[in-house]
Amino acid sequence: MSAPLRLIVGIGNPGEQYARTLHNAGVWFVTRFAERQGVVFKEEKKFFGRVAVTHYEGQELRLLIPNTYMNHSGKSVGALANFFKIEPEQMLIAHDELDLPVGAIRFKQGGGLAGHNGLKDITRALAGSKEYNRLRIGVGHPGEKEAVIGHVLGTVSKRDESIIEQCLDEALYQLPKAVSGDWQNAMNALNGFSVSA
Repeated sequence: MSAPLRLIVGIGNPGEQYARTLHNAGVWFVTRFAERQGVVFKEEKKFFGRVAVTHYEGQELRLLIPNTYMNHSGKSVGALANFFKIEPEQMLIAHDELDLPVGAIRFKQGGGLAGHNGLKDITRALAGSKEYNRLRIGVGHPGEKEAVIGHVLGTVSKRDESIIEQCLDEALYQLPKAVSGDWQNAMNALNGFSVSA
């Protein structure tokens, strides 16, 4: 068993123009969870983001959606984590993942950053620690490096949005395991999961 979670973060870009882009898949997850818990986000200037608090599986959980752009996510995560003395192992960062196809979703503990600028900035803000947990939401790779920005910042297709929503629902179903610190079972549960078109 690992440390129970105290913070779940959904990283993306602020503003209506980015709301339905793949880069905001992590925000979709945290928003969906908050809606199910019946909690509302409040602007917290000192944390550079929107924060909600819920009680879930016997834990007090903070939910955070940074108001910063993706590449500066660490500013918000670091501010909140420092204030509440939350260790990296007690965090779950939900983010889009180019290395997984649409229809795949995975929990991961620590490890490499796969070039993800949001995760790089969070790592910097946490004094170089990569020990935080991730929810990797597959958005697929367009094939060419030059096409990545257009891919993640373009409006998601209805088909892909529907598939990703099914993945988010499965992650929410398995979330109690992760929150309690039962990471092995949480990871195993999502490893075999995929939604086909």
